[in-house]
Amino acid sequence: MANVQIDEIDDLTVTAITHAQLSTISATATVADARAYFAASTSRRSALVVDGERYVGGLTPADLPADGDPTLPILPLARPGATVGPDDPASLGRDLALSAESRRIPVVDADQRLLGVVAVNRTREWFCGTG
Repeated sequence: MANVQIDEIDDLTVTAITHAQLSTISATATVADARAYFAASTSRRSALVVDGERYVGGLTPADLPADGDPTLPILPLARPGATVGPDDPASLGRDLALSAESRRIPVVDADQRLLGVVAVNRTREWFCGTG
């Protein structure tokens, strides 16, 4: 599929604009693991927390305690948030992604299995991962 602009989605579903290649962090990770995850890439503004293949919440660097025990688990810090399903209208995925600070919304199936994200680029003109 060619790059898709955010205004070129008439009659499309979320599947058509899903960015399936993504990194996640395990629900069993520690605060130290999460800090290392964010430090590994300057483009990581949020993390998708998964238990196996199941999406359990999101995490940002600001959610991590500034000091304290780095061996604490991150699962209690992960926040559930908006998600979309693969068969939802693409316009719903776009609108939710544009309203999120990270410009990303998890795409999950009926069992909460993480399938990817709807991600809008920095200029808010294109969907990431559609090219």
